[in-house]
Amino acid sequence: MDHPLNLTVDGQEHTLAVDPRTTLLDALRDRLGVMSPKKGCDHGQCGACTVLVDGRRLNSCLALALTHEAADVTTSDGLATDGELSPLHRAFLEQDAFQCGYCTPGQVCSAAGMLQEAADDAPSVVTEDLEAPVDLTDEEIRERMSGNLCRCGAYVNIVAAVSQAAEELR
Repeated sequence: MDHPLNLTVDGQEHTLAVDPRTTLLDALRDRLGVMSPKKGCDHGQCGACTVLVDGRRLNSCLALALTHEAADVTTSDGLATDGELSPLHRAFLEQDAFQCGYCTPGQVCSAAGMLQEAADDAPSVVTEDLEAPVDLTDEEIRERMSGNLCRCGAYVNIVAAVSQAAEELR
């Protein structure tokens, strides 16, 4: 039996009925036609499905859609404003931070969430001084982005793109 679900996805409100077993990823892709988040491993290990839910990054393949009633979901597409690329999108292009591009939407959403965490001074496992503002070194960025895999191995350029976007957003 399907249950009603209200979501705001990339600024647009949606009401749909979903089976209680439906993941947020499947609701986005199969029910709403939002194709930005990708189904990679479907086990929460690769990060291709990463979206922002109420501003926090989330592997949407692991989340049941109904547990996010009335949530604000932002995909990589939703980070653009009025058709203009976000600083993260631009940095990924300028730094050539992708090859096949399959992981890119998840990488971009994860980077957006990570940049907000750093701005909020949330420490990571490699943060040395827990009392000081977070310094987004390459090591810090690599650690914070470690939940997102790139099969092509564009990690050096991904770190450079996140670093560039962090500088621009500062």
